[in-house]
Amino acid sequence: MGKWVCKICGYVYDETKEKTPFEDLPDSWTCPLCGADKGSFVPEGEKGKPKAHEFHSAITEDIRELTAGELSALCSNLARGCEKQYKGEESELFKELADFFAEAVQDIPDGDTSKLAELIQRDMEEGYPALHSSAEEEADRGTQRICVWGEKVTGMLYSLLKRREKEGDKFIENTQVWVCTVCGFIYIGDKAPELCPVCKVPAWKFEKIEGRN
Repeated sequence: MGKWVCKICGYVYDETKEKTPFEDLPDSWTCPLCGADKGSFVPEGEKGKPKAHEFHSAITEDIRELTAGELSALCSNLARGCEKQYKGEESELFKELADFFAEAVQDIPDGDTSKLAELIQRDMEEGYPALHSSAEEEADRGTQRICVWGEKVTGMLYSLLKRREKEGDKFIENTQVWVCTVCGFIYIGDKAPELCPVCKVPAWKFEKIEGRN
């Protein structure tokens, strides 16, 4: 009997207390705190962070012009960063840019959730470890803090995509989707969590995402 830890929110599943081995839990079981899937847990003591590959050199080979969707996401994140630094005017300007690029987003003919999951997995396996390494070398505590939040939010996105592949849209039927306006964490439930599992802000910082017709 041992303990398993959620890589996203830190919840500990204690097999001794729960009386059920973690491996015996059904594949549909999710973290009772943040809703992450079973695959987001690692044995206690295991960091669960994959090693960075030769990503620094790969970055230079993969330089390209950003799409409208990527620019929209980038500006949206910059807007939130400015808001956190109490730079209201700059935040509003970045929000306007985010909206501008969002209107220019085009459908991707071969886009699907499995392809998106592959890209997110690459971020977790290569991008974040490389960024962590660079931030540590430069003693950049701000970037290191961003990595902590970013990895957890990205991990939750990957968890939700894998659940959708298994369950379809059933797992969001008759419930609500909430997004933390501070860190971007996504939560599935009837109401927002009392505290964000990632950045610890209160429930009123969450926005409910309305479905599209």
